Amino acid sequence: MTRKSAPENYGLRALPSIDALLRTETAKALMPTLGPQHVALLVRNVTDALRREVQENRDGSAYSKAALLEEAERRITIAHLREVSRGLARVVNATGVILHTNLGRAPLSDAARRAIADEAARYCNLELDLATGDRGRRGALVEELITELTGAESALIVNNCAAAALLILSVLARDGETIVSRGELVEIGGDFRVPDVMASSGTTLIEVGTTNRTSISDYSKAISERTRLLMRVHTSNYRIVGFTRTPGLTELADLAHNAGLPLYEDAGSGALVDFSKYGITGEPVIAESVAAGVDVVSFSGDKLPGGPQAGLVAGRKEIVERLRAHPLYRALRADKLALAALQATFEAHRRGESFTEIPTLKMIAMTPDEIKTRSLALIDLLRKNHASKDLRLEVVSGESAIGGGSGPTSHPPTALISIRHKTLSADQIESRLRNSSPPVISRIAEDRVLLDLRTVAEDEESQLAKALESLG
Repeated sequence: MTRKSAPENYGLRALPSIDALLRTETAKALMPTLGPQHVALLVRNVTDALRREVQENRDGSAYSKAALLEEAERRITIAHLREVSRGLARVVNATGVILHTNLGRAPLSDAARRAIADEAARYCNLELDLATGDRGRRGALVEELITELTGAESALIVNNCAAAALLILSVLARDGETIVSRGELVEIGGDFRVPDVMASSGTTLIEVGTTNRTSISDYSKAISERTRLLMRVHTSNYRIVGFTRTPGLTELADLAHNAGLPLYEDAGSGALVDFSKYGITGEPVIAESVAAGVDVVSFSGDKLPGGPQAGLVAGRKEIVERLRAHPLYRALRADKLALAALQATFEAHRRGESFTEIPTLKMIAMTPDEIKTRSLALIDLLRKNHASKDLRLEVVSGESAIGGGSGPTSHPPTALISIRHKTLSADQIESRLRNSSPPVISRIAEDRVLLDLRTVAEDEESQLAKALESLG
């Protein structure tokens, strides 16, 4: 065995032992939170990394026991903070992107959060009919709410919209062909591609038309004895404008039904009302799709409905019951927490209080003047609290975004708080806000940090002010 040099041996001898590190105040402070076994794992990983560095550095005499012990404790703390940053944590969304996919899309209403905590977090009547004592149907009331709001005969709930598409295609079109316009073969965030989902379901994709123009005759010519389904996909995250054409749903439904085929619409964003008065256009209203003759429609719970992640299916009873009876449904069905939040969310829609109770819809309806008033009040608060004179704040005009693949061409006007600092760059400000407690997520444009209070709840403003004051 090759003898190590004396300097290298000195550096290795100076490394603190695992037992010594476990006795440090740093390790002891983490024990109640992480448990002794995981703290020991962090300590071993840090020790192994330091050992490699000492071995790679020929001048081992440069290391002292005190310096290595201090460095090891520092790295243990950093390793813990990195783990914490990867776990779920509440953040303040000051980006102005309402349905921010990276931040969990729709924030839940107070009623939805109470329903999770008070009704679903413990034992609940998930599949028990309290009136009869017999086994009940999971999510029965939520399904009834969906049918009431959409005018559909029946409804079904699975864990997300991609799951709904997979279930529908698997049941209605496996071993056959599904006809889709070429301009609707979208890719949505997270590597969700319509052709890939169709391939997984066992159906064969038949593309018709061109990227920007598809006629009813294109669909008609493609129908064969192997056709099982006509499908309309809402291009939720982009729009084709200019020289375009696509058949209306009523026209497509008539063609499908005359051929003895069902028509399926993947509506994506799930508009339960017409949002055009708020500047959001091109989003299919689910009730209008059902009225136009669509046999089954799927949409997301955590987009424009303003609820939790879920794939919502509405349509003809005969089709929905076929979906419910398929073995795949059990693997994809929603859990009790999602159902509780959905029930509270849809009850607000049914009462006509969605724009006063559901955060997503309240944000959409907020006017630029309302946001400007809040922004100016926050700046006044910071000045009263003697925020650093190095902090330069002003209100400027800008745009918010719907996000989440909804309303891609809709950019509601807003008022933004512009932040500059005498000594900190925009990147440094953004980083410090992101690492505050709670983290504040902002955006940067033209070398300044911008905050949009459209997506900041009023009870979060004091926390935002504290984060801004900490910039110094």
